[in-house]
Amino acid sequence: MKEHKGSQLMINPIHPQDIGTRELADELLLQLNEWNNVPLLYQLALEELQNKIKVIKTELKQLNGYSPIEHTKVRIKEPKSILDKMKRKGCDLTVDNMLNLIHDIAGMRIVCAFVKDIYLLLEHFKQRSDIQVLEVKDYIKDPKPNGYQSLHIILAVPLILLEGTRWMKVEIQMRTLAMDFWASMEHILFYKYEKQVPAHVHIELKEASEAAYALDQKMLRIQKEILSDTANSESTLLSQ
Repeated sequence: MKEHKGSQLMINPIHPQDIGTRELADELLLQLNEWNNVPLLYQLALEELQNKIKVIKTELKQLNGYSPIEHTKVRIKEPKSILDKMKRKGCDLTVDNMLNLIHDIAGMRIVCAFVKDIYLLLEHFKQRSDIQVLEVKDYIKDPKPNGYQSLHIILAVPLILLEGTRWMKVEIQMRTLAMDFWASMEHILFYKYEKQVPAHVHIELKEASEAAYALDQKMLRIQKEILSDTANSESTLLSQ
């Protein structure tokens, strides 16, 4: 995967050797030029979504006094990873199948301050007419067995092109800062052990995930208490 670098996404073209000539369908060979134009559409979709997120972030900060979005990261899936995923799905290697069956070619991670901010953004996405929420997988309410927590959304973003409007799919992963730290550390540990992690480490990772969630909840309670005290102080001043 190529992640955001400065203001540009680095896009690699697809080559026949990414698949292996024996497995490469003749139809896909004929469509390589078409496919090499597709990542640009996903890049434009991510830029369009980033602009929308920027507006949302600014409005919510003005409304609530703080921005619920700490930071974002974007990436476009590597061609080889896309084709490997298509093989695992057992679908024909065609450009149409890439567009219709692989939903995470373009990806965005949104890291929020609190869990409630994640669901606030989800409801906002659902209400917008310029975004289509296609699928939601809630790994916060129902964490994965290893303790992974995140809210995954597949949505579509419209691109107004000369040929007309084209809706491009983007996968969004929304996490809190604590969840993002846990996921990053879990990735580092699995990479170091080449996925052969001792059994007791799995248990400790799950416990760490539960601790991260507890920390999120504690910080939320503290925020509510601070906001309540601030509101009471302002009310007292106004009544004097």
